[in-house]
Amino acid sequence: MSDCNRGPLVLITGGARSGKSTFAEQLARKSEKKVTYLATARADDREMLKRVAAHRKRRPESFKTVEEALEPHLVLENDVDSNSLFLLDCLTLLISNRILADLEQHGVLRQGEDIYADENLLEAAGERALDYINILAETAGKCAAEVVVVTNEVGMGVVPNYPLGRVFRDYSGRANQVMAAASDQVWMVVCGIAQRLK
Repeated sequence: MSDCNRGPLVLITGGARSGKSTFAEQLARKSEKKVTYLATARADDREMLKRVAAHRKRRPESFKTVEEALEPHLVLENDVDSNSLFLLDCLTLLISNRILADLEQHGVLRQGEDIYADENLLEAAGERALDYINILAETAGKCAAEVVVVTNEVGMGVVPNYPLGRVFRDYSGRANQVMAAASDQVWMVVCGIAQRLK
């Protein structure tokens, strides 16, 4: 990727509580660029509200926050320059948001927090989420600004015992591969220690 009109695309991955978001925020601060924090989290319950508040408290006041749970590529297309940095946190929540929105659009059955959908519907929702990640990777790869994307390694633990969980895990792994292939740098964070992979 040698286009001089584009900024670098950086992917940071790791497990839960590995320190990946903190590492991404450190990179953003050190860049001395105008930072826009692209938040994909939806604070739908008390636990998520706490997590979002903790992330906000940790970020410098100079970071502008834009909440975009479904289409962050639109933000990357607007009014960006080489002195800007977009920190998207995180890709896995974006995939979850898109799969769930897709299922709701196609009449999935919900009972409380449980979601019931047949295998074909789940797979189709996963494929459409992955189609979107391809669009996002292409947009981020052409962006004049630097783009830092945080994601989770979700396939290194227990296999989920329900179909929606397995679809989420599988398509998250595929999405990570798409984003890694488009990225100039890929970092893995384990126990707060970052190791460059690409």
